[in-house]
Amino acid sequence: MTILTMESLDIPPSSASSIFVFGIITYCLILFFQSMLLVTIVVKRDLHKPMYILLFNLSVCDLMGATAFFPQMVCSILSQSREISYPTCALQGILIHLYLCGSLLFLTVMAYDRYVAICKPLRYHNLMTQGTLVKLIFMVWSIDVVIIGSVFTLTMSKEICRTNIVDMYCNNPSLMKLSCEDMRAINYYGLFTIGLVQGPSILIVSLSYIKILMICISTKQEKSISKAMQTCGTHLIVFMSFEINTFLLLISHRLDAVSPHLRRAFGVSVVIFPPILNPLIYGLKTREIRQVIFKFLQRKISSNRKLN
Repeated sequence: MTILTMESLDIPPSSASSIFVFGIITYCLILFFQSMLLVTIVVKRDLHKPMYILLFNLSVCDLMGATAFFPQMVCSILSQSREISYPTCALQGILIHLYLCGSLLFLTVMAYDRYVAICKPLRYHNLMTQGTLVKLIFMVWSIDVVIIGSVFTLTMSKEICRTNIVDMYCNNPSLMKLSCEDMRAINYYGLFTIGLVQGPSILIVSLSYIKILMICISTKQEKSISKAMQTCGTHLIVFMSFEINTFLLLISHRLDAVSPHLRRAFGVSVVIFPPILNPLIYGLKTREIRQVIFKFLQRKISSNRKLN
């Protein structure tokens, strides 16, 4: 079994324990927030609607990415070793890429759902039926698995002659750099898949929000504009920040002029911030979810007071 060495964390021994604790706390918070969001959507029948079911799948993607990154990272800090086996590295890379691609696709479908809800409210229940929703979810996961599976199958089919992973965690670009064979065809295919996923996603989201903005302007009703902005503004911010960060991360691996420190910053931020911020943003900004969570917390606090 080939043993690989990932990029050094450059953590002073005196700070290792505090960073280890910080990593454990961060991962536990992600598990807590995401689990609360998932349980709330499952338990509350009023939330069994397309937008919340899509949000459920987005949370699954977030948990996949966080679980692929944090346990391995905190173990590296605890053991002070950056060694990882090739199969484990490949598994981590596959899970992180599934998380990135899946999150982008589900954010795109969520934008389409908002477009139908705001621009075609009378036809919403006819267009976003349960059958349509199941087909969209199945399509997203199928595209995600096929694209990521094909990319990693091509990469792992090549013989490797290096053992240094030039990143903070394993991903397809860093695995490609382990091979001494000609990787241009695989690199071009990787760029093609980036365009295949990102191009339609940007187009669909852009058209959806342009249409939403036009509807808001045409109605000239402050209430409808405010409601639409509250509903869509959060989603648009999440999509744009995720899209820009992911795009810069993928391109930075293919441009030698990009600073390694900048590439690592893009890489770490895209697996840390969305899993933390998404449940907080959607949970606090979505009235239905916020009310359910607050009621649950109030019952817990009152029951604890009675026991004491």
